[in-house]
Amino acid sequence: MIRIKKAGRVTAAVLAAGAVTALAGAPAQAAPVSPGTAGWTADLSTVDTDDVNVAAAGGTLTLADAAWHRTARVFAGSEGSLITAEHALGTPANRVSAQVSAETPKGTTVEVDVRGRTGADDWTEWTPAGTAFRTGVSSVQVRLSLHSDTDGVRPVVRGVSLSADTAPQVNALAATAALTYRVYGTREGLVGGTTANGHTIVSHDHFVSFPSGKSVSPKGTGNYTARVCRTDGSKCEYAPVWEIGPWNERDDYWNPASVRSEFKDLPQGKPEAQAAYLDGYNNRKDDSGRTVQNPAGIDLADGVFWDGLGMSDNGYVNVTYLWTGTGPAGTVKTAGSPMNVRASASTSAAIKGLAANYAKVTIECYVNGDSVTGTFGTSTIWDRIGPGHYVSDTYLQTGSDLPVAPHC
Repeated sequence: MIRIKKAGRVTAAVLAAGAVTALAGAPAQAAPVSPGTAGWTADLSTVDTDDVNVAAAGGTLTLADAAWHRTARVFAGSEGSLITAEHALGTPANRVSAQVSAETPKGTTVEVDVRGRTGADDWTEWTPAGTAFRTGVSSVQVRLSLHSDTDGVRPVVRGVSLSADTAPQVNALAATAALTYRVYGTREGLVGGTTANGHTIVSHDHFVSFPSGKSVSPKGTGNYTARVCRTDGSKCEYAPVWEIGPWNERDDYWNPASVRSEFKDLPQGKPEAQAAYLDGYNNRKDDSGRTVQNPAGIDLADGVFWDGLGMSDNGYVNVTYLWTGTGPAGTVKTAGSPMNVRASASTSAAIKGLAANYAKVTIECYVNGDSVTGTFGTSTIWDRIGPGHYVSDTYLQTGSDLPVAPHC
């Protein structure tokens, strides 16, 4: 579901970082980086295929098309985003702050989110700049999001100064199994539209959407992947998170209250839309003031909805937020189509669902089974990626020719 911005909203991410932001189109100057911290500036000169509706010119960044709407659900205004190259830190840190020099006419905002690398292919969630991660990180990426409520009106970013330090940690990240919650799922549709990470939606597409930007994977990746299953467990799909919605845009409901962005009084695992629709929470409104019409906590692209899960109508599903757990992992690499997930290590075993290209899956253990030739050669190794879910290791990029998990 598409984000609809409130006019004149203050950007929490920028304020949390101590940024100086222009008002009513007046230029603002970035404050100097705090002494004693590692400092650098964001490169605003290069825009590539991972970025969405932004243009760089003369060292500034703005919306490429100030009247561009990602899908038919957006009727006015525009948005865009740029993800910077990974920046290695001199020493590990758990907080990155940003100071922004920008022109922000009325109805426009600039937001700065950061994420940190915690392993070879492991990242923290995207976090508002100035907010501490729950673990130390060795390198970071920065995501700049530009928004306008009015067609033709653009914010202009002239510079972003960044600094890394270590802050007192709250709820340090511990090794744990990924979180699973039962939430209401709706079909995304919107073929021909554009997702939050710049992917053009195609027929029978394979991705999912949550009502928070914290878990959006950059285009062509599955750093944040969900396992979505029918409530009877008969069919599941492993799919990357590429979109923001449904309803809210800051409701990372899977997180505990200490780090949940909004609606901290709700139980962990309960989407705000569910509470609004079923319990009358927040006067039945979402965070943009719209009356919530269903209790959805996840949107499913058509391929996930129809092909992976075999659903014919919206309904409850069991969702595992795989990035919230730890353990060996691999990334699905196919020629493009999803791969079958089997009930055992055999090409003739029952199909339990699908694993989408780019999905990052947890490898619980491995067994030997049928020989398969795939993206990474020929092998008899099969990886168990969930309860009774097996895929050939030849389609998983693990960084090793040997098993990365113990034998089952």
